[in-house]
Amino acid sequence: MFQLPFPVRDANAAGGDKPLGNLPEWNLDDLYTGEDAPELKRDLDWLEEACASFAHDFENNLASLDAEGLLDCILRQEKINQIAGRIMSYAGLRYYQQTTDGGRAKFMSDVQEKITNFTTPLVFFTLELNRLDDDHLSKLMHQNADLARYEPVFDRIRAMKPYQLSDEMEKFLHDLGVVGDAWERLFDETIAGLEFNVQGDELTIEGTLNLLTDPDRDTRQAAAEELADVFGKNIKTFARVHNTQTKEKEIMDRWREMPTAQTGRHLSNHVEPEVVEALRTAVVNAYPKLSHRYYELKRKWLGLDRMQVWDRNAPLPLEDPKPVPWEAAEKTVMDAYNAFDPRMGEIAAPFFTKGWIDAPVKPGKAPGAFAHPTVTNVHPYVMLNYLGKPRDVMTLAHELGHGVHQVLAADQGEMLSSTPLTLAETASVFGEMLTFRKMLDGAKTNAQRKVLLAGKVEDMINTVVRQIAFYDFECKLHAARRSGELTPEDIGELWMSVQGESLGPAFDFMNGYEHFWAYIPHFVHSPFYVYAYAFGDGLVNALYSVYAEGAEGFEDKYFDMLRAGGSKHHKELLAPFGLDASDPAFWDKGLAMISGFIDELEAMED
Repeated sequence: MFQLPFPVRDANAAGGDKPLGNLPEWNLDDLYTGEDAPELKRDLDWLEEACASFAHDFENNLASLDAEGLLDCILRQEKINQIAGRIMSYAGLRYYQQTTDGGRAKFMSDVQEKITNFTTPLVFFTLELNRLDDDHLSKLMHQNADLARYEPVFDRIRAMKPYQLSDEMEKFLHDLGVVGDAWERLFDETIAGLEFNVQGDELTIEGTLNLLTDPDRDTRQAAAEELADVFGKNIKTFARVHNTQTKEKEIMDRWREMPTAQTGRHLSNHVEPEVVEALRTAVVNAYPKLSHRYYELKRKWLGLDRMQVWDRNAPLPLEDPKPVPWEAAEKTVMDAYNAFDPRMGEIAAPFFTKGWIDAPVKPGKAPGAFAHPTVTNVHPYVMLNYLGKPRDVMTLAHELGHGVHQVLAADQGEMLSSTPLTLAETASVFGEMLTFRKMLDGAKTNAQRKVLLAGKVEDMINTVVRQIAFYDFECKLHAARRSGELTPEDIGELWMSVQGESLGPAFDFMNGYEHFWAYIPHFVHSPFYVYAYAFGDGLVNALYSVYAEGAEGFEDKYFDMLRAGGSKHHKELLAPFGLDASDPAFWDKGLAMISGFIDELEAMED
């Protein structure tokens, strides 16, 4: 199914009426040329027949296959995944370009139903694979090197073995998936359809969130109050979506006998719960020396007695308010990528010239930014909502990093290219760091350096502190839902319980801020997704430290890591760099980089 990656930070950009240059838009022809494209019909027909013949040839037969037979089974499954992924990528990307278009929504829904129906007979594959004896599967892999290549796939599938239900129940849940997805669509369409009036201007959610970075405090306040008002008027819908999605997950987890609500995410991320807990503990313990300390500095810079939530992403008084034209953003990012290694620039270049980026803000377009890998025989597509803020340049660097990673991993094939979320943020955050360092090196004055450092610290706080606070909110939300239906007020109280702790004593919280959980897409689409951002940032900070120290052969090792896709565990991928995420001190090393930037900002005050 089409899975939408979501942005690492809130939308942060200025109003859309500034000259930004020629913003690129997607050309989806590399997938299909239209809903009525003969190739699309051909692929749907092929998929229906391929799924039926796969089930006919292999159901109740996996245990009797020899090594070559099991390899044939895997390759056929991989081809099915590729065709289904291509179709759903096309339908999904068109939909997210204009979520309020009824025709696009219907097309995606119809295609999704067809693919769900076609692929239901394939549910047996993982169930039967998990019934194979460990020794038997190991023997088959030992006999055939091409089959052994898929061992990481087998490991991930078989990690679900203790939580597997009956064949009939698994097929039922597979069929039911399209119903659960309807709640996600309701959320997307509600968010995209919201209208905001700020100081006489009619805006989408993207444009309104962008005003939270406006230099004028009255404008920021007006935007925040309008967000709170509109969220409040729609809060029952958002609470219904969250209650239903969370209850559905609780039922699934209970039937599967998963020990925690987070277990499924940890399994899909191929990461140990204790590693995530070590990350979470390290970040929470660091709140005072990170976010609390930084926002106290920012309070002084802004000349305020107290900070309000609309000041969190305010520009510094000495920040240049001029928007960054698209061509300048492209040059900044490409220069940084090429300076690291020309191979990275070579991979990134086609995104700008071949219709692989959709940059403008448009009515009905999904908010935020993402990079979708599509399938391994096409290429990724990047979505932005570019409005010319320096943070938008960083978002471009971030999403382009995903794109480079996805291109490099494509040679692994459909089953091995997909990277667990914890590692999927590596290239994106590293791309941001390269761009930031390039801009910092080019700073001509202390004021420019201060603005860049402050911007990077804020991005890191949004990536690490804010996302771990989100994770704690989700943990509390899912735990509370097990005791019964949650009112909007109940959910608001859980939200506020993590906000004060993470942002610190410099802040007051306006009435209505208790509704701001409503617009975060991760909570609906991908429960517990958010800690992957903090994981990725901490990992990259440690990784960049190795690079900055001049480690020999770093670039080649880095490209090898990206090419590996999902074929290796995080321990194996980080070993060539002398790093180990299971070591609690690993996270302190990453957090120390953020703290060091704040040290430098404090020193500028003297």
